[in-house]
Amino acid sequence: MTDNARARKLADRIQVVVAETLDRRIKDPRLGFVTITDARVTGDLREATVFYTVYGDDEERAASAAALESAKGVLRSEVGRQTGVRFTPTLAFVPDALPDNARTIEDLLDKARAKDAEVREVSTGKTYAGDADPYRKPDDEGYEEDAAEATGAEAAGAAGAAGRAGGDDDTDDTDGAAAK
Repeated sequence: MTDNARARKLADRIQVVVAETLDRRIKDPRLGFVTITDARVTGDLREATVFYTVYGDDEERAASAAALESAKGVLRSEVGRQTGVRFTPTLAFVPDALPDNARTIEDLLDKARAKDAEVREVSTGKTYAGDADPYRKPDDEGYEEDAAEATGAEAAGAAGAAGRAGGDDDTDDTDGAAAK
């Protein structure tokens, strides 16, 4: 049975331990400006995934990834020493995609703002193609005439439907008698 609260607490502790150890003990020159953003532990507490970001270009990201891989043993032993769990989880370092996703969303929002401003600029001083209020009201001219025509047409349509349903049509009776 997995204890999610315990896994979350261990993940939080691993995040802090890894960040402090990178800051204080790891002196690899390849390691750039690394920020540990999150850590997740499996339910059986055997594997930990540590998410990180690196400030810089692709070359610095690749160098920092190599430095983290080479320091994995030191980091795992420090996690085991400071957490005191029976089995120290294995560490996997994964670059966090959150900054890239946020940058993409910001670019899309900027495009949408530019389009909105363009539409707002084009529509300034323009009017609608029809009336301001396209709906007729009882105080309009010709409203009573249109209402009377619509009422008469509805009544005629209802009478025709009743006649068809009631069987008043002579052609149906003669066809039915001939068929018998």
